[in-house]
Amino acid sequence: MTKLRLFVTLFLCTECFLSLGAQRFPDRSGRLAEMRQSVWKEWCVELAKQQPVSPLEFAPLSDGRIVAWNLPDSLEPQAVMNFRSGTKGICPGEGWPCYLYLHGSGPRDSEWETGWKLAQRFADAPSAYVIPQIPNEGKWYRWWQRSKLWAWNHLLRMLLARPDVDASRLYLFGISEGAYGSQRLASYYADYFAAAGPMAGGEPLKNAPVENLGNLAFSFLTGSEDVMFYRNVLTQNTAKALDSIASLYPGKYHHRVEIIPGRAHHIDYSPTTPWLSRHRRAAQPQHFLWENFEVDSLKRNAFYNLQVLSETDAYRTSYEFKADAGNLITIGVKAVEYTTTFTDPWWDIDMFFDRIYTPAAHGRLRIFLSEELVDLERPVTVTVNGRCLFHGRLKPSREVMLQSARLWGDPLRLFPAAVEVEW
Repeated sequence: MTKLRLFVTLFLCTECFLSLGAQRFPDRSGRLAEMRQSVWKEWCVELAKQQPVSPLEFAPLSDGRIVAWNLPDSLEPQAVMNFRSGTKGICPGEGWPCYLYLHGSGPRDSEWETGWKLAQRFADAPSAYVIPQIPNEGKWYRWWQRSKLWAWNHLLRMLLARPDVDASRLYLFGISEGAYGSQRLASYYADYFAAAGPMAGGEPLKNAPVENLGNLAFSFLTGSEDVMFYRNVLTQNTAKALDSIASLYPGKYHHRVEIIPGRAHHIDYSPTTPWLSRHRRAAQPQHFLWENFEVDSLKRNAFYNLQVLSETDAYRTSYEFKADAGNLITIGVKAVEYTTTFTDPWWDIDMFFDRIYTPAAHGRLRIFLSEELVDLERPVTVTVNGRCLFHGRLKPSREVMLQSARLWGDPLRLFPAAVEVEW
């Protein structure tokens, strides 16, 4: 990145944050707002220096401008991920709503071209689009493999650092193979996206736990006759799971899952982005569930405001976080074990399963907190699995805020305080 581009990026990034900070993070004294401005500026400098890929173009989407990223050979040999990106309409004052579209399987050039053409037709302007092309075919044709996770980690930070992108309105969707990718990645990265919309897909639920979608709006459209790999059945399983968990947590798990009558793999794709566009991200929810699961053998080390420092030796770990008005933080941590109850013999897909939850025997967490979650002027109590592990005042710290910036790269999650607990 040239010095001039670096200067412009930092200036715009800082100016945008200065203008929005007071709205996003109300603080009577102004001390935390000033701290956030300083920390965000420092993070933008770090990001610009360490970013190993080129910034994306935000010219009109119809221009079809392409930027290429070289993915690490250690993750995928000779992998170049091309991006088409751009905008439609006039940028809103708060920044562009940004859509990440994942294309389907087939010849990668034509699938990518089709995705770019569809994006121009969808009725979601004003909007920005990022449309990646899968780097390789064959065994590398999965949007959730490690090489792609490397790309998503850099992409999310890059987008959130842009002053012309609305950090509360990132959306993820895709068709066919892109549906599998967007369903799995929506659960994995649920803390970054406002909404997600797979179409014509259907993951087994152990690949995309619905528990993680409590604060992410979820749309899923599949044809009733889309029988290959049991896409229709697996979509119905997702609908049942979301209906069930939404009944347990009223007001959360907002979803629309529809089986389109009489349609096979090809359906009308146009209703998804207008539905997604109505939703904004809750970056610091008072309550969330998180099943920390592996994608291509990699787990997340942080989700919303929790950072995992050590985890019990289990296949997966489930967390439930609650912050109430009494300055009480309640966290439940459980080990999760899956038992498959039915595997389809034709496609070798694990269709149904049972889960067993047991309290986690040990673990260590760093819990990031802000004035949106607790009253920082009063003592905070933290309990884990019914045990009180902390009670006391938390002192806002610039270093803690910088830690959270480095951890998530998210202007909506600059936490001034943190507490570490172990059991």
